[in-house]
Amino acid sequence: MKKLIFTGAGVAIVTPFHPDGSVYYEKLAQLIEEQISCSTDAVIVCGTTGESPTLNTEEHTEVIRFAVAQVKGRIPVIAGTGSNDTAYAAMLSMEAEAAGADALLMVTPYYNKTSQEGLVRHFTHVADRVRTPIILYNVPSRTGVNILPETYARLARHPNIAATKEANGDISALAKTIQLCGEDLTVYTGNDDQITAFLALGGKGVISVLSNVAPEAAHAIAAAGLAGDFAESARLQLEWLDLCNDLFCDVNPIPVKAAMNLMGMEVGPCRLPLCEMSEGKLARLKGTLERHGLLCG
Repeated sequence: MKKLIFTGAGVAIVTPFHPDGSVYYEKLAQLIEEQISCSTDAVIVCGTTGESPTLNTEEHTEVIRFAVAQVKGRIPVIAGTGSNDTAYAAMLSMEAEAAGADALLMVTPYYNKTSQEGLVRHFTHVADRVRTPIILYNVPSRTGVNILPETYARLARHPNIAATKEANGDISALAKTIQLCGEDLTVYTGNDDQITAFLALGGKGVISVLSNVAPEAAHAIAAAGLAGDFAESARLQLEWLDLCNDLFCDVNPIPVKAAMNLMGMEVGPCRLPLCEMSEGKLARLKGTLERHGLLCG
């Protein structure tokens, strides 16, 4: 069995920006400290929620370095290093490894996409060039390509490919992936509304958007399931289901950043092409936050 990178709830943390769009590092440090104090089990930087597509190479590598320095080994730091350009993904992965990241999160190639054979070659090319464990990231709603269970089985044979963040919503495919890969591939869900279901099938946790606004809740859902108390995990999952859903009522991370700003966290705007939510969606999100007691005053 490959070494577990983490179990429980890891936060797919936002990248806070100043009003002028520059990275707000002081705020990022504050967010990381708050997550650690709330028992978050890992921090994932430069992912989708961290707006990696609009971070230039210098910003991308600096955010990773900054997070590693801020965390100081207290929990794992997982760095998003995926790209639709295999050579660029390898370069980012080597930079993240040099910065001290504990694991690399690699999304499937997007836009140009590829075949299942192309996926194997893409991820293998990068995995051959680093020693840091890789978490694959399957999110076909964003990328237009889906990793099949049989492809996971091939990729799991590589000693550096340790896990996947599965966000295709297909529970039947998840079951087959776990059946085929066994202990060679750790599975995390990328969907906050499916934490309990993944854990029941043998998953080890969640890479969570919800954790940005309710880290203790995400941690509790995962902890209960990992302890075998699926009744309690399910109870909490359903209690927070409305917020899990509303955090995706617009393109991620638009809603979660709006929620954090409503909560007084001052994480700033999203970078274009992402823009503000409609007034109707914002009102809906605000109402859900109020129901959960997450708004002050």
